Amino acid sequence: MTIGKPQLGVVMDPIPGINPAKDSTLAMLLEAQRRGYALWYFEQHDLRLRNGVAEGSARALRVADSKADWFELGPREERSLSTLDVILMRKDPPFGTEYIYTTYLLERAELTGVLVVNKPQSLRDMNEKVYTAWFPQCCPETVITRSMEDMRAFLAEHGRIVVKPLHGMGGRSIFVLRQGDNNANVVFETLTDYGQQYAMAQTFIPEINRGDKRIILVDGKPVSRVLARIPAADDNRGNLVAGAQPEVRELTERDAWICAQVGPVLRERGVLFAGLDVIGDYLTEINVTSPTGIRELQKLGGLDVAATFFDTLDARLAQRTDPRLRRA
Repeated sequence: MTIGKPQLGVVMDPIPGINPAKDSTLAMLLEAQRRGYALWYFEQHDLRLRNGVAEGSARALRVADSKADWFELGPREERSLSTLDVILMRKDPPFGTEYIYTTYLLERAELTGVLVVNKPQSLRDMNEKVYTAWFPQCCPETVITRSMEDMRAFLAEHGRIVVKPLHGMGGRSIFVLRQGDNNANVVFETLTDYGQQYAMAQTFIPEINRGDKRIILVDGKPVSRVLARIPAADDNRGNLVAGAQPEVRELTERDAWICAQVGPVLRERGVLFAGLDVIGDYLTEINVTSPTGIRELQKLGGLDVAATFFDTLDARLAQRTDPRLRRA
């Protein structure tokens, strides 16, 4: 850990375009600043590898809890990422080839001793929808396939299903289909690109009308309350950006059991901040790229998740006693 003020880099979407009242990355940065971290701002295009060394065009960042003026950026400074103590990788999906390349670059920084959250290899390995397959005991009946015939058979077997792409976020391109729906074939054609790409189908969970629950895990352990996102009356999607309404609830026994199944695996694989999506009694997604919900949990439930997260980061950095992981 650097002697003096700890150095934190954040890789995120353009900060002028965020919604400061709802943005979880901003909540993290506000907490880091409060604790005395120096903040450095990057977008993906600011990063590069030179002769195997991860570098970037950084800008010093100041943040404020304001709806009008929530950030201030300094001039660009060229620096090695190895001069940072921690990097938050908070770039939103879609998870494409450029995202994968960015994780390789961040892994080069990680090898010099920088704490990258979440771990770059795990970001590559854990597709937010596919990785639920590692926990089938927690999930509804699911098929991931490129075959339109498989999709049709799954619909015929279950009568009502949810179909979605593997790379989306925010409820984009999620369809609910019933047996006999004349739109089913075109949905299957669209999502699989006529059998050229994988998509997911799951049995429909009627408890969606009570909300899609976001459970935040910090270092593999759930925070004490969950954020339920209640779909609008004319929609099946429990996503805030799709018009769902937030409600804070206590963890149920089933929620806690799911967390006990998933959390230790995420912790072992270097995922310090994750969001599980649970509908009824079933795990539907494991969000590791840029999970949200911090602002709503604080506003509606008085839960300071950012502080809990930085307690973990501070402890991790303090434990780095190996001289090879310290920079003067």
